[in-house]
Amino acid sequence: MARTTRDASEMTVREAGRKGGNTVKSKYGPQFYQEIGKQGGQVRKQQLGHGGYVEMGRKGGNTVRDKYGPDFYEEIGRKGGNTVRKKYGPQFYEKIGKKGGQRVRELIEEGRSSEKR
Repeated sequence: MARTTRDASEMTVREAGRKGGNTVKSKYGPQFYQEIGKQGGQVRKQQLGHGGYVEMGRKGGNTVRDKYGPDFYEEIGRKGGNTVRKKYGPQFYEKIGKKGGQRVRELIEEGRSSEKR
């Protein structure tokens, strides 16, 4: 016959993981997680290379598109834009627009200069 209750001394895998994570956090602090995450990211970057990250992003984007549909991007873009407008105000868009326009002018000039050579 299957046991339906568990002893108070037993714990689930989830409980054990949480307990271990809290122990590590209290012993080493949150910076420990930042450091090991950074190290793991550097190793993964060496393994995948730039093309690997491009492919990973493409797969993730396709998965999100397939799951939520193209209207999802419109909705999150609108929400993000509203959040930025509330946080920084309409002048922010004017400022970044000018910066973008200046950069485009610089790139056009660079292109023209390289054509003359």
